Amino acid sequence: MTYRVTLIASLLASLIALPVQAESPSLQRANKLLASTPLIDGHNDLPYIIASYGKPHHDIDAYDLNHAMPHETDIARMRKGHLTGQFWAVYVPGELKSGWMKVGMEQLELTRRMIAKYPEALQPAYSANDIERAFRQKRVASLLGLEGGHMIENSLGALRAYYMLGARYLTLTHNVTLDWADAALDEPKHKGLTPFGKEVVREMNRLGMLVDLSHVSADVMRDAIATSEAPVIFSHSSARAVTDHPRNVPDDVLASVPKNGGVVMITYVPAFVSTEAMNWVKGLLAAKAAAGSDSEAVKAAQAAYIAAHGKAPQATLKQVADHIDHVAKVAGKDHVGLAADYGGATVPPMPKGLEDVSTYPNLFAELMDRGWSDADLKKLAGLNLIRTFREAEKVAARLQKTRAPSIATIEELDGRMTQAAE
Repeated sequence: MTYRVTLIASLLASLIALPVQAESPSLQRANKLLASTPLIDGHNDLPYIIASYGKPHHDIDAYDLNHAMPHETDIARMRKGHLTGQFWAVYVPGELKSGWMKVGMEQLELTRRMIAKYPEALQPAYSANDIERAFRQKRVASLLGLEGGHMIENSLGALRAYYMLGARYLTLTHNVTLDWADAALDEPKHKGLTPFGKEVVREMNRLGMLVDLSHVSADVMRDAIATSEAPVIFSHSSARAVTDHPRNVPDDVLASVPKNGGVVMITYVPAFVSTEAMNWVKGLLAAKAAAGSDSEAVKAAQAAYIAAHGKAPQATLKQVADHIDHVAKVAGKDHVGLAADYGGATVPPMPKGLEDVSTYPNLFAELMDRGWSDADLKKLAGLNLIRTFREAEKVAARLQKTRAPSIATIEELDGRMTQAAE
């Protein structure tokens, strides 16, 4: 017994004596910087995951952010990563074809309940000032972003109602082309925005709701920037010149962002930041599409594809930094931000080094090693988004003095029946 005790004591002593790997100087500097400035992420799909988790669905108590959960986001990891501002995505699949507004309202209500459940960590936010107030109070400013204009069902009244309920950006489309706007991943019908689509942008300007151009076609990006009197955002996109994916932003659009005053928030989604991951995913989607609609056939097609091509190539932190560098070069460091899109990608997994919300400092350390100054990194972290948001609020205050709520309809402006009526 004495021998065993002595041996155990010796082993414990040796373990204690093992050197702890110290943080690199850049990582130490990154943590210090992020403790002193707001870090705002443009897009996180956690509410949709919570809505689908457990049985019955929409049970926020079944998904406890006080503990480590299957998603990449929980309170402990948010604090470790210095996250202090988050746009939570209110997402409804456009492929539903109907019931978008009902499901959208349910998702928005669930997201507000999620925020209210954790008052010690999350704080509702509806303005640029709210973001700064939450930062001072060491809570995560929690904003709502509507992911897809299909949720307003061609109604400007519905758009205003969403704003009144707290939504502060609208992604004009998701992956499905609408009656008034083309999506990046669907067949174009309008070559940009229709007259009603432009009226949606104008009404968003009047409200102070940020116009989000992620997911839309390049022509819609150009039309929206030309139409908008307020700065626009790209809530989770990357650079098309680096990875030629239709969800990314072309250089001519990036070059137009400084005059508009907006911000391009870089996503980590592997297929958008890695050409190898993009091609792998493209092949997988084609194989699944060829299998038809039978779920078992689709599973078999996926398994066969992976057997033939191997597991998905993992993107890297350096590739994400390449996109940030490119946007900073073309649009300028005053017009770039971050939007990981945690929860928005499962295959391939998130990039190595950026696996969850605790890892933001790793990216800042990489950019420091590339020569980024602290002042520019603070802009990237959140100051660019706060400036953009505050300017949109100023434009809204000006427009509301001279412009009444729009009562225009798609029938009047575009001369055709709505999707719902069809």
